Amino acid sequence: MLYNKGNLTNETLIKLYKQMLLPRLIEEKMLILLRQGKISKWFSGIGQEAISVGVTSSLTKDEYILPMHRNLGVFTTREIPLYRLFSQWQGKANGFTKGRDRSFHFGTQDYKIVGMISHLGPQLGIADGIALANKLKENKKACAVFTGDGGTSEGDFHEALNVASVWNLPVLFCVENNGYGLSTPTSEQFNCEHIADRGIGYGMEAHIIDGNNILEVYTKVSELAESIRENPRPILLEFKTFRMRGHEEASGTKYVPEELMEEWALKDPIDNYRNFLIKEGILTLEEDEKFKDEFKNTIQEHLNTTFEEATITSSVQNELNDVYKTFSPTTITPNTTTENIRLIDAISTGLKQSMERYDDLVIMGQDVAEYGGVFKITEGFVEAFGKGRVRNTPICESAIVSLAYGLVVNGMKAVMEMQFADFVSTGFNPIVNLLAKSHYRWNQEADVVIRMPCGAGVGAGPFHSQTNEAWFTKTPGLKVVYPAFPYDAKGLLTAAINDPNPVLFFEHKGLYRSTYQEVPTDYYTLPLGKASVLKEGNEVTIISFGAAVHWALETLEQVSVSADLIDLRSLQPIDTETIYNSVKKTGKVIILQEDSLFGSISSDISSLIMENCFEYLDAPVKRVASLETPIPFAGNLEKEYLPKERFKEELLELIAY
Repeated sequence: MLYNKGNLTNETLIKLYKQMLLPRLIEEKMLILLRQGKISKWFSGIGQEAISVGVTSSLTKDEYILPMHRNLGVFTTREIPLYRLFSQWQGKANGFTKGRDRSFHFGTQDYKIVGMISHLGPQLGIADGIALANKLKENKKACAVFTGDGGTSEGDFHEALNVASVWNLPVLFCVENNGYGLSTPTSEQFNCEHIADRGIGYGMEAHIIDGNNILEVYTKVSELAESIRENPRPILLEFKTFRMRGHEEASGTKYVPEELMEEWALKDPIDNYRNFLIKEGILTLEEDEKFKDEFKNTIQEHLNTTFEEATITSSVQNELNDVYKTFSPTTITPNTTTENIRLIDAISTGLKQSMERYDDLVIMGQDVAEYGGVFKITEGFVEAFGKGRVRNTPICESAIVSLAYGLVVNGMKAVMEMQFADFVSTGFNPIVNLLAKSHYRWNQEADVVIRMPCGAGVGAGPFHSQTNEAWFTKTPGLKVVYPAFPYDAKGLLTAAINDPNPVLFFEHKGLYRSTYQEVPTDYYTLPLGKASVLKEGNEVTIISFGAAVHWALETLEQVSVSADLIDLRSLQPIDTETIYNSVKKTGKVIILQEDSLFGSISSDISSLIMENCFEYLDAPVKRVASLETPIPFAGNLEKEYLPKERFKEELLELIAY
């Protein structure tokens, strides 16, 4: 192996060696502890230390780095106290996730590290968001994100690289090509000779680097990091290396040809670099042994600290409290000036006033810039706030959700428009596995609002008509808001943007231009999680949200029924107090929704009422919903699908029970 020390000082050369040696010795100790049953799992990076150390050493300590399973050298080079790493791996309190996640599934703002999730791909989009924030702040910072050869097969890899290239984001995409994705060789993962060849398709600069040569990694990445600080752009880096251990230790390496293991053993990054330093007279055998002894003693001392640390304890209340970031909103009351506007205008105004309130708020989505969005909600926003903050995105929902999270990690706020709520399925993974779990896992807020134009009744067919709130009310960590009136839409949207937690904000397309109301002209907020009682009566409680609220109002004009009509407005958190108080008064309940019935929010509301108000009920809880079919296109079929016409009959049947 050829080493070119260039202008590097002996001090730097020794430092790089020690930075590789430390994670190697930690790993060797972890393998012993694994066999002793003192740790439960281990993902080894033995043989890949030069990449983690070289890349991390090339960045400044205030530049974000996003590592993966085999990047222990990132954490040690950032000088995280070893006992904290050991506590993390043993699920103890001195770790970074309060025992809620393991190994390298953690991040820390103190060391500008954003840890991975097992779904791999979203990590790349997060780096895009961090880089976009750096670019908007004009702070001349780079960002580096890791993935493996297996991870490059995921759609998120394509999406993240494409967005970064289109937007000229200063990201180093570091691919550790170590030959195998678990047991699948690269020959069965992609059909180009080099992963770096893909850079051509993205219009992106790409380089192949010997991942076992610490000096090549350090000098080349240092040069490129400095370059993208001055000239923001993404660069794809393929590090050729090899995984000398199993995917994780339980996997073994029996599937790897023995001659391949022998070939790469000769390329060990630490052994070869040590020999080079000794040959050059920069390191002596005595110094090397001294370094090893010092590191081994330090490792054991920190392990002892961790072994002596008590098993982590918690309480049900502590666990529940950490699902969301604690937030005490101040309700902002509007002045008395109002105007009669549509729901769509109220949403647009709320967005605009929030953009004026927060200089660090970025709106993203397909066609939201000059075109103003397909519903024209952001029309004129580019002229008011500039293309930096109002951004058209490629068609890649998954990457943009992850990117929005990256913006938040780097101190900004994000609103993403899902062009139609139906399309959220292609961004589902980062919503439920990244945004929803972020605060609970490592205390990182996910201050992202995802706007969801939804709903049937407009002849849009199976792919543009869903009201899919139940996909998200099930997921702890997400908030779900669904207004039915312009006044609520504006005040709840501004509140959602203020809230540091991820919010899915549903906007019914059928109400956009059909529903008018007097709405305050200035900025105001409404509390999330508080229902609105639209009508009061004694015979029955009607619970609804979205367009179905208007169906209920129309029905009540046609029948002589004394009803409490509750517009939930927020589905998560949900206002159980208002629901229970009404049920205890009326004794009968009917829940009306647009979504199909099975597995829907009405099922949970019904169960809550049965569990908490059973003795007050004079009849079974009734639910009315759409048919258990996809949403048809033809007008007569769509009318039959929706429960609007059936509600009156079901309501009268309940009253007569």
